[in-house]
Amino acid sequence: MAVLLGASGWLPGRISAALAGEGARGSIRVYSVREKGYFMTEKVSKTDAEWRKLLAPEPYQVTRKKGTERAFSGAYWNAKEKGTYRCVCCGLDLFRSETKYDSGTGWPSFYEPVAKENVRTEADDSFFSRRTEVLCARCDAHLGHVFDDGPKPTGLRYCMNSASLVFAKDG
Repeated sequence: MAVLLGASGWLPGRISAALAGEGARGSIRVYSVREKGYFMTEKVSKTDAEWRKLLAPEPYQVTRKKGTERAFSGAYWNAKEKGTYRCVCCGLDLFRSETKYDSGTGWPSFYEPVAKENVRTEADDSFFSRRTEVLCARCDAHLGHVFDDGPKPTGLRYCMNSASLVFAKDG
């Protein structure tokens, strides 16, 4: 089985160490930008207390409690560098900078994930409306929402919280 964590060194040390040997809820097929291919990995399952210990307050609130950061306040809403946006909780590749665009919303927006297998969606009926929540396929972190008002080629707008992402610059 391929492993995302460890020697590659792209996850913060304490998260990488905490996920090593993690009790899992099954295997899933995901895409790696670095490896340019699909591989099998284990789902990540932690208690709320474990997540609280691993994450800073804002990423914890956004990813584990389905919070939302204020518009135009996150680190990546206006970022222009080339690279990969990964899950702040487990390091899974989620979005590429080439699919990022300025939606005018104040949150980082993408028209597609690196692979459909790397994210999952579910209905969100909060705030008196029906939306589609986007979650990390590996650890179920809340990332944001997807809307059908995006640009071509997909017509989708993945409106993500910067607090749910960590950026890995190309090169």
